[in-house]
Amino acid sequence: MSMTMYTATVPVFRQILGALADVLEKAERHAQDNKIEPAALLQARLFPNMFPLVRQVQIAADFAKGTTARLAGVEVPRYDDNEQSFSELQQRITKTLGFVDSVAQAEVDAGAQRAITHGAGERARHFPSGEAYVTRFALPNFFFHVTTAYAILRHNGVPIGKKDFIGEYE
Repeated sequence: MSMTMYTATVPVFRQILGALADVLEKAERHAQDNKIEPAALLQARLFPNMFPLVRQVQIAADFAKGTTARLAGVEVPRYDDNEQSFSELQQRITKTLGFVDSVAQAEVDAGAQRAITHGAGERARHFPSGEAYVTRFALPNFFFHVTTAYAILRHNGVPIGKKDFIGEYE
């Protein structure tokens, strides 16, 4: 079986966002067990000019839903970006996975050769094909934000490791 846009994206989003949900659950439990205010972890950053954990999770979810939608040629769902708790982040991941799962494989695969634009105005990025968009921009950004979320939590003492980052795969 050859690699398709669907197989390169949707199962990856399912696996890694599922793992991120598990990591966030461990982080919430760590905060409770150690009497850490949840906001301390949710607003933690690796460096002052980087986004906090909450925003890293939001952006990772945005790349999963946005990539799937753009490849399928459908409207990207809009979220309010107002999550302020672990439970709200879990809901965002669940909602994102629900959307990703709702898009047919054929629709995602149809985007392989379609030109894709990400963003608008001066910040717009144009890609000659879905394949270029996925491999050069979408997946690297998705993994950057998931990795940063993981690193923030690990740096703050949450007992997680590589297996937690990778999660369960089919």
